[in-house]
Amino acid sequence: MSNIKLFESKQIRSVWNEIDQKWYFSVQDVIQVLTDSADVKQYIKKMLSRDESLKSNWGTICTLVEMEAADGKRRKVQAANTKGLLRIIQSIPSAKAEPFKLWLAQVGSDRLDEIENPELATQRTRELYKLKGYPDDWIEKRMRSIAIREELTEEWKNRGVKEQKEYSILTAEISKATFSLTPSQYKKVKGLKSQNLRDHMTDLELIFSMLGEASTTEIVKTQNPKGFIQNHKAATLGGAVAGNARRELESRTGKKVISKDNYLPEEKKIKQLNKGKKK
Repeated sequence: MSNIKLFESKQIRSVWNEIDQKWYFSVQDVIQVLTDSADVKQYIKKMLSRDESLKSNWGTICTLVEMEAADGKRRKVQAANTKGLLRIIQSIPSAKAEPFKLWLAQVGSDRLDEIENPELATQRTRELYKLKGYPDDWIEKRMRSIAIREELTEEWKNRGVKEQKEYSILTAEISKATFSLTPSQYKKVKGLKSQNLRDHMTDLELIFSMLGEASTTEIVKTQNPKGFIQNHKAATLGGAVAGNARRELESRTGKKVISKDNYLPEEKKIKQLNKGKKK
């Protein structure tokens, strides 16, 4: 992500979309950086003429997003999210685009290996957390939380809950009952934006998050709810188990479980702190 936003010290305009929780990048900026073209619009036309598949999907890959122009005025420009942008980069015959293409090839190879041996995915996740500086005991809790989450979503899938949107609503319901915060509200408490909330939870926060989802899983298995509405009730009940336990602990210790602490690099913390002051 950082390589796309800042390529060879040249800024790529980008905006964060709160609706689909994704970054969108200026397509023209990226192509300009990777090709050094004097006429980016003409380059795009030639690129699309060479790649019929990209041309036929251009309207889906690109969308008009308002960004600030060189003169300081805001205008709508062609933009793509990370997935769309990487597809565009595949069609750019430039030496500067090769690192991205090699990375895509490696990612594809890794995913095929993981299909053959799912244990590799777990190992790779652990390695990534270690590279980011997380302590081993936290990593073990995080890995357990991933397993609990996967078990819950499998139960939802088997009971007629539709993926993505309904999963998000049910997850928010468990979070509200557990922490009295939706995931989006929780991210604001921690000063997060596009980051994964659970990757920035403390040990206790992870534990109560796991308890809420594990309790929901057990209730689902016992009550066998069908469809979204019935599973919504089960999610509230499961989250309430964790919420009651959280409040009991807070009462006993006099300390709040919910924390502003996160694992953001120091430079990101400073930037976000400065943004908050400006507001």
